[in-house]
Amino acid sequence: MLRAFILGTVIALFTGAVAFGQTKLDANEGYVGSPACAKCHMAQHAAWLKSHHANAWNLPNANTVLGDFSGATFTHNGVETHFIKKLEDYLIKTEGADGKNHEYKVQATAGITPLQQYLIETEPGRLQAFDVAWDVNGKRWYHLFPDQKASASDGLHWTGPYKNWNGRCAACHATHYKKTYDPRSRKFASTQAEIGVGCEACHGPGQRHIDWAQKQNASATASEPADIATKGLIPNFSSRSPQTEIQQCAGCHSRREALSDASPAPGTPYNDAYAIALLRPDLYHHDGAIKDEDYVYGSFLQSKMHRQGVRCSNCHDVHSGAVKAEGNALCTQCHSPAGNASFPTLTKKDYDTPDHHFHQAGTDGALCKSCHMMERTYMGVDRRRDHSFRVPRPDLSAAIGVPNTCNDCHGDKSASWAAAELEKRFPNSRYRGAHFGTVFKAATRDLPGSVDALLAIASDKTQAPIVRASALDKLKGVASADIAGRSQALLKDEDPMVRAAAAELQRGLPPGERLPVLEELLSDQFRTVRIAAARTLLGAVGATATPAARTAYTKANGEFMHALMSRADFPETHMALGGLALQLRNMPSALAAFHEAVGQDPQLVAGWVMLVRIELALGRDGEALKLLRQARQANQGNDELEQMEMSLTGKRN
Repeated sequence: MLRAFILGTVIALFTGAVAFGQTKLDANEGYVGSPACAKCHMAQHAAWLKSHHANAWNLPNANTVLGDFSGATFTHNGVETHFIKKLEDYLIKTEGADGKNHEYKVQATAGITPLQQYLIETEPGRLQAFDVAWDVNGKRWYHLFPDQKASASDGLHWTGPYKNWNGRCAACHATHYKKTYDPRSRKFASTQAEIGVGCEACHGPGQRHIDWAQKQNASATASEPADIATKGLIPNFSSRSPQTEIQQCAGCHSRREALSDASPAPGTPYNDAYAIALLRPDLYHHDGAIKDEDYVYGSFLQSKMHRQGVRCSNCHDVHSGAVKAEGNALCTQCHSPAGNASFPTLTKKDYDTPDHHFHQAGTDGALCKSCHMMERTYMGVDRRRDHSFRVPRPDLSAAIGVPNTCNDCHGDKSASWAAAELEKRFPNSRYRGAHFGTVFKAATRDLPGSVDALLAIASDKTQAPIVRASALDKLKGVASADIAGRSQALLKDEDPMVRAAAAELQRGLPPGERLPVLEELLSDQFRTVRIAAARTLLGAVGATATPAARTAYTKANGEFMHALMSRADFPETHMALGGLALQLRNMPSALAAFHEAVGQDPQLVAGWVMLVRIELALGRDGEALKLLRQARQANQGNDELEQMEMSLTGKRN
């Protein structure tokens, strides 16, 4: 599934080591560490110390290691793993990248509940997340991918690129993280100001704020400045700017691609730092409900609450991360007869009553979250809730096969039964009409026949922007001059997700016609839009372009290349680079990129196939056959590779 998702992402795009765990404070950048903040902000610091953020990444010791290292043994697919404690060291004895057993020292822990993973340094500077984890509540070792059978040479093995901590995980578990990967040596020299998500991960470097505070204390007549920047801090989390807070949280609490290999400065707009994963069928159900992990933001963007200015801190304490109230009290701080003055358009009504939820008070069925926040389990034991706050739609389940919360509990009944019950209890509900999920489902069966309906969704401003952008994203598979023309008005849409998705569709135009349409977006306010425009213009900016247009393209294309190369440790990046090189008819570069892709992940069959096809196109049949045999050795039993070799050897005979 992981490799399929990686390839799906690529297809969507192109239709000296540091000791980890040590605090690395850079005086020039002003990072001082969370303990320095505690001197004045004791209550906030105390709440943070117990949070998931503070414990996202820890050094191993008796207080931080929760797993059983008393000689416990765990076996998966014939591989036996031993967990051992020797003096102060925590050790894992298991199969390494060479297929032999080795004893590895645990360098760090990741997380505190409901599971804890352990980080192993397989070579200087390279940390790998071991995929046998500790179930904190169940008090047991378990495998995060129980159905996965990855041999020691497989990219999905715990020593492989997809389980690498530096590139895949660390940025959201650290403060001021810099990955620093050298693609020539394939080495990491990563640094961070602090392991764990500390104060400065959200508030920015603290030295200037400390300087301000000391100056204030030194002057009895000093007045309190109104401007947060005057206090030496970067982001302003005031009540007037919910998006600043939401997007700060979203940087880690979202499924996305980072556009740099370093943590963006706190307060950086989301669309300048990340490209969000849209509602694609490998991540979301057709109606936008969670399927794979989306880490909250992609769901929240679909909600009415997001559109009405609800922010993370309305429900969560920003320092402890805990919800502000238990049970339905969390929701009824707004959804009640009293309402909430901060949200004046909200209907004032008693929702915490059997007249609304039709379940006995005090039962799980009477909880708001049971009906409006679908729950799914990830990483084996981690139960997470959908933050789109959707109204149950069992009628959609019956029509297009998506899940619903009614049948999550009433599993012995059908979706049709649940739909009939809701129709009986809410006969005048407006939540049984047309839904974008019906169109998204139809598009999987007949994309050409769904063009009009998808464009209608993309133009419908009553839909959430992520839904509108996703409708455009689905059209990339049938991009044409007609679709490009019909979507051009959306290049000026107020939302950057929609502008970026519309820019991608301009690939349907002849190359010579793209620049006049996209030139303005090359200087868009947001980097994601500029990159989308540059990607679409690749190879299409001719000699007749004006100096201003050429300058704008060069700058935006540089941002695109920087974003790609910041992920040079990802095999899927080199698949994308190979695709770019093919677009430009640069065969040597394409070969180099696909070689790097299969070098990092020998099971990336698509990379091998591209290498063979390029060699055949260049008339080098012998080299193609040599590559095919290497590919088959790494992917024994693969039918596609076997058929290619039979075809090639038949041709040679």
